[in-house]
Amino acid sequence: MISKIPKFIQNIFINCEFKIKDSLKTIYLTFDDGPVPDVTIEVLNLLDKYNAKATFFCVAQNIIKHPEVFEEIKKRGHRLGNHTFHHLKGWKTKDEEYFSDIKMADELVCSNLFRPPYGRIKPQQFLFLRKKYRIILWSVISYDYNSLLSKRRVWKNVRNNITDNDIVLFHDNIKAKENMLHALNNTLSFFSAKGYCFKSIE
Repeated sequence: MISKIPKFIQNIFINCEFKIKDSLKTIYLTFDDGPVPDVTIEVLNLLDKYNAKATFFCVAQNIIKHPEVFEEIKKRGHRLGNHTFHHLKGWKTKDEEYFSDIKMADELVCSNLFRPPYGRIKPQQFLFLRKKYRIILWSVISYDYNSLLSKRRVWKNVRNNITDNDIVLFHDNIKAKENMLHALNNTLSFFSAKGYCFKSIE
């Protein structure tokens, strides 16, 4: 299980963003799949505790279900990204349907940041989308969604792999909740103590 995306893969997909070039001691926390009331609000409260900013790649279907949580993300000064309307798998979806789904999501999210669900899209989809969006992937994946992993293992995945300017992938959904909140709390505490700051992707 690889938590740190190898440099050679980042070099192959050079037009996708795995890290953000910035000053030293900066970490970019990202959250996929929300907004979800029982999870996203707890994430927001933890971020507030450490004066941290993050980027939320929202599924528009969940925005419609939970508009008050979506508004809370914006109210607290975090950045938004498009994660499709129905959390579609790009490599299993016809291009026209995929682009239409993303466009519908954009009407609610209103962001030039896009992250494909599961981190995978067809080459022709990528070439089309990059004309309008910054395609944001990640350099560190927590595997918080993996029910076979303990919350301590998920935290270890993050702690042992973060370096300056990494984009870290978490999920603010019910499936990942316990693992994610444990790892997030430890990430914020541990790296704040080391002088790191947490920024959203501009």
